Amino acid sequence: MTETTENKDLVQEQQDVQADTTAENVEQAEVQEETAELSIEEQYEAKLAELQAKLEDEENRHLRLRADFDNMRRRQQLDREAAEKYRAQSLLSDLLPVLDNFERALQVETTSEEAASIIKGIDMVYRSLIEATEKEGLQVIKAEGEPFDPNVHQAVMQEQDSEKETGIVLRELQKGYLLKDRVLRPTMVSVNE
Repeated sequence: MTETTENKDLVQEQQDVQADTTAENVEQAEVQEETAELSIEEQYEAKLAELQAKLEDEENRHLRLRADFDNMRRRQQLDREAAEKYRAQSLLSDLLPVLDNFERALQVETTSEEAASIIKGIDMVYRSLIEATEKEGLQVIKAEGEPFDPNVHQAVMQEQDSEKETGIVLRELQKGYLLKDRVLRPTMVSVNE
């Protein structure tokens, strides 16, 4: 009896496999019929839609690349302008101690006429140097009597003056300089508490 049951099960499995295969064959035939049923006109329309989608993708890609290129060109132009604007920064930074030394030399008190003429010559050289640096955009940062600004001032000490407001610069200890709109050296100051 078991053999008969096993045979029946085998026969049933074979019939199920054949039914599945037949169903798959029917589905494939239907798909082929649908494709064959598409007229040539519909096939062209489908192909045209596909090509239009590809063209649109390529146009979008082209526009993005062009925008990237324009942005890169704009950045390079800004970099060139900044390099031109601040081309003298290194030289002027090196000249700041020279200006300080000229100012110290001009503060020396003279008693003889010889020393006075030397000081006069130093003053002439100092003024011509100041004119040349101002042509390049060097400016002195104003400090005394101004409110303390941490962007352009460096507080190195605090003092008390009851006649002035808190946070006002009382004394300038070392001059600070700007190159156009960039701080080359902040002004060292004493600030009112």
